[in-house]
Amino acid sequence: MLFDSPQLISFFGFAAALAGVCAFWARRARVRRALRWSPDLGSRAARAGRFGPAVAAAVVFLAGLGLAGPRWGRSVVTAERRGLDLVLAVDISRSMLAEDVEPSRLGRAREQAMRLVHDLSGDRIGLIAFSGHSFILSPLTTDAAALRLLIDALHPDMASEGGTEMARALRQGVDLLMGGGGIADRVLVVFTDGEAHDTLSELLEEAERVRREGVRLILVAEGGDEAVNIPLRGPGGELLGFQEDPEGGLVETRRRDDILRAIADAAHAPIVAAGLPDQARAVRELIAGYRRVPEATTSRNESVPRGWIPALIASAVLLAHALSRPTAALWVVVLALCPTSYLRAQGVRNPADSAWVRGEFRLAAERYLEQVRAEEGGDTAWYNLGTAALAIGDTAVARRALGRVARSVDPELRRRALYNLGLLALRMARRDSTRTQQWVEEAIARYREVLLLDPSDRNAKWNLELALRQRRRGEGGSEERPRASGGGGGPEGESEAPAPGLTLEQALQILENVSEEERQLRRMLARSSAARESRRGKNW
Repeated sequence: MLFDSPQLISFFGFAAALAGVCAFWARRARVRRALRWSPDLGSRAARAGRFGPAVAAAVVFLAGLGLAGPRWGRSVVTAERRGLDLVLAVDISRSMLAEDVEPSRLGRAREQAMRLVHDLSGDRIGLIAFSGHSFILSPLTTDAAALRLLIDALHPDMASEGGTEMARALRQGVDLLMGGGGIADRVLVVFTDGEAHDTLSELLEEAERVRREGVRLILVAEGGDEAVNIPLRGPGGELLGFQEDPEGGLVETRRRDDILRAIADAAHAPIVAAGLPDQARAVRELIAGYRRVPEATTSRNESVPRGWIPALIASAVLLAHALSRPTAALWVVVLALCPTSYLRAQGVRNPADSAWVRGEFRLAAERYLEQVRAEEGGDTAWYNLGTAALAIGDTAVARRALGRVARSVDPELRRRALYNLGLLALRMARRDSTRTQQWVEEAIARYREVLLLDPSDRNAKWNLELALRQRRRGEGGSEERPRASGGGGGPEGESEAPAPGLTLEQALQILENVSEEERQLRRMLARSSAARESRRGKNW
């Protein structure tokens, strides 16, 4: 048996003894007063309430036992989860580097794909990248964290050949979905600007195969319909020039709506317009009515709250005693109110916190925003809003909300807010190559403030070291990823359980090794890219 607050047991044990002694002396005084009136009245008073002192002591002790939060036993919760199979195919050809949309066609495709992965929890999702070749980056999986890492790394340098072979991507997407088994609907979502170098007959043949196999194809258009050049940028984001064709002329690219419409007609597929501000939402609405397979999942809780049991026993004891003494009915009312309020406090969870626990971070952010607008929760509500906004990537809201809490008089809230502001700055340093050093300096300042408040914060020390290394390198990006747990975390009072079977140090070592291998692979591909592309006609 475990207790949430074991110190309360000793306190209420003393209080129970004191209540028993007080009840004993009160009963004794009552009997003496009755004897002064008559021996018969004294005899009746002596018989009444003989168990009163014991009842008082037992009720006080049981109440304390319930408030101490006893936990024991095992609960098994079975929930039904419904999911479908979905493959994301992302065009990583050089034409996707065109900046006719913010930040670029590929950047927007990555952003919308990551939002889809975040919102489609419970669905099995695979990932394909294609340019001159199509290759599977992830089979069908429910591991959203791994998918987000892969999507974030998408870049034309990953491909061994330039160009755009969309037919291969359609073929490989269908093969991946058909190999997944199951009876759920299969969905293939393709992010592309439509500038394909296949023949139209090849594209239409694969599109018709998609329809024949029963795969639901959704085309997500990227880019503008006006011709633009393709910028070539260095590691720091500086402009190096523009993509050229083999004859030395500047390459112009535009969104090919004619190709997209032809594929859509052959596959009976919808097209998500490039001009939509929230393409991920449009895709979610399209697949909302598709058939999903129910899956039974079971979770176990080794420590079940049992505080209601002592409260129930105390209620029964006091009720039985009250029925034997009508004048004590008021105690019944008092006890009936106490466990009710206690159970209510145990059972009701803030809707915003519940959304956070379920992983619905966008819904949680909306609920926290409502609390802030209603001026409920004070600095805690602002902290929760900022943390939820950081989780969904809304850096403007996160920066404003956490910046407000960073001035809080509560040192713990201020420390948490400063930690998450440092984490936000490190993330922005990786995304905003034009202001990398400015964001790094801000992260260093934030984590130094955290360590002034709590010098033992290991996660803050780790992230501060990362920021200092990045400042010494003087360039964007980070070899190691900052720790997002420990100092910041979720809403006040919530924490995320670590993954079983893998320590934090082991996970960081694995990530470091994977990052080094990925860098070596990219350098090798970059060296061979020029030689390969020189043998091809169109390499964008």
